[in-house]
Amino acid sequence: MATSGLGTEIVNVVNKLQDVFTAVGTSASQIDLPQICVLGSQSSGKSSVLENIVGRDFLPRGTGIVTRRPLVLQLINRKPTPQQNGSASSEDLKSGGDSAANPDEWGEFLHLPGQKFYDFNKIRDEIPRDIEKQIRDMLLKYISRPSCIILAVTAANTDLANSDGLKLAREVDPEGQRTIGVLTKVDLMDQGTDVVDILAGRVIPLRLGYVPVVNRGQRDIETGKPIAAALEYERKFFETHPSYSNKAQYCGTPFLARKLNVILMAHIRATLPDIKQRISTQLAKYNTELQSLGGALGDGSSANVVLSVITEFCSEFRTTIDGNTNDLSLNELSGGARISFVFHELFNQGIKTIDPFDQVKDGDIRTILYNSSGSTPSLFVGTQAFEIIVKQQIRRLEDPSLKCCQLVYDELIRILSQLLQKIQAFRRFPALRDRFNAVVVNFFKNAMNPTTKLVSDLVAMQACYVNTTHPDFLNGHKAMAIVQERLNANKPQQHETKGKVTPAQLNNNRDLEVDVKEEPSFFGSFFNKNQPKKKGVAVMEAPPPVIKPQAALNDRELMETEVIKLLIHSYFNIVKREMIDMVPKAITLTLVNHSKENLQRELLQELYKPDVLDELLKESEYVVSRRKEVVSMIQALNKAEEIVASV
Repeated sequence: MATSGLGTEIVNVVNKLQDVFTAVGTSASQIDLPQICVLGSQSSGKSSVLENIVGRDFLPRGTGIVTRRPLVLQLINRKPTPQQNGSASSEDLKSGGDSAANPDEWGEFLHLPGQKFYDFNKIRDEIPRDIEKQIRDMLLKYISRPSCIILAVTAANTDLANSDGLKLAREVDPEGQRTIGVLTKVDLMDQGTDVVDILAGRVIPLRLGYVPVVNRGQRDIETGKPIAAALEYERKFFETHPSYSNKAQYCGTPFLARKLNVILMAHIRATLPDIKQRISTQLAKYNTELQSLGGALGDGSSANVVLSVITEFCSEFRTTIDGNTNDLSLNELSGGARISFVFHELFNQGIKTIDPFDQVKDGDIRTILYNSSGSTPSLFVGTQAFEIIVKQQIRRLEDPSLKCCQLVYDELIRILSQLLQKIQAFRRFPALRDRFNAVVVNFFKNAMNPTTKLVSDLVAMQACYVNTTHPDFLNGHKAMAIVQERLNANKPQQHETKGKVTPAQLNNNRDLEVDVKEEPSFFGSFFNKNQPKKKGVAVMEAPPPVIKPQAALNDRELMETEVIKLLIHSYFNIVKREMIDMVPKAITLTLVNHSKENLQRELLQELYKPDVLDELLKESEYVVSRRKEVVSMIQALNKAEEIVASV
């Protein structure tokens, strides 16, 4: 509950500010105006304290919790005005039921501007009775603000340590720097007890101190005892009471009113510079937002708006990819950096991890060697087998290369989504945003066709021609030497017999015996050597339907297989390096740079058409209503700035 001083100009400034913000339906808490908040437990005397300060009955009365709501109360002290002809007389006003009604005293509600309530009974009826809110949350909303002075009301005939008002105040003001204690019902304390120790700060000290008051009791209110009579009774009580007579000038409602006035004015003076700064900050904020909403009256021609949005979007698109934007992220990669991550991390590692021999085993290479030699067994390692295998492995590079295209496409879509969220015009014009999204996505899809074709062609180029003269390729002679050296290193050492020639050596290891000696045949590993033999009969059967290797690689096959593997490994690494280099270049040329250079032209062709401009620039209901709110807020802030500038 907020109240302001008694006729002081500086307090009127705050009242005017509050009026300005309430008129536009905006809480003055945005500027954090100085206020006094009255809080206390049920029936502690809060309403009576306020009515005594005002000097009139206007708050709802009854049993239980009655004034359960925040009430903004402004007190304005004005001199009586001479009654003019035609104005309402006191008798006319009293006919409404309020015997104290007069033309110089009335109440107004900010939610009913221009309507004056001379009958204070009607003011009481206007305050709602059935608002269901959490009282604690309601109070904390007000007293948590540093600019709020807390008026903690406690009945003097209760234990101060259990005061709900002081407990709540200490949660937000633990040092008691902005809390005033009000002790009510002092006249109802037991005989021989007083609040002197509390007033002296020996119980719960507060920097702003305590003020004891005497309110009207429930019987006084029911019998209609005037507030003036109650204030006179209060004065006599403190002047004649033995515990308070020597300090009566610091007791009672009049002293409380003066104390509040002095404290509030000092508080306003202290916070006024901050209020000015807050008003200026809020004004700049709302002016910026209004510009993003197209100004107070909206934008000019539709054509200029669409052209401006296209230009802004394409500029932001290019700077996002190039990394020249001013709002670079500090926590994660964005824009073009993510595309670079796709090229040099994901695609690079994806290609490098492809092993040409994870699908082709040594036995497969042996079979290919035999098949590629045709009907005439080759004397040397077959070039045809090498090309067959290496081309098969090169074609495996197409899938990760096309996947790289898709990942870059996804990053461009990601940039599009970010820009649709970032650019303010798209919030204003949802139809323009949707059309923009459709045109740009379709543009990217169309650009993907030549991109994927170029990347597939790169793989096909590598597979169609195997350049064995590449300077980095390990030629056949070197491969043979390396393999021979490895095989010899793995063989056990053999000791030679010198000076003695065996009979068999005289005829090239062939003597005159007629028995067939075991010698390795060219296709020896393809047959089962455990087949039965028949003496005197030529063993020659038809080949089986399927001929597969039946034994491990012999020495010759092992050597040839190792040579083929070495050559494949050498050439495949060359191809992988070239693909890692060329695929990003191809995607950049036909997708990324193509988009940077031609997207604006595409948008102009699709959107800059007279027959669709008006449809694209239909504002959303949110933008229309928000513009009205912002304009009203700017007007209120401008008025507030004028008010504080006059101080």
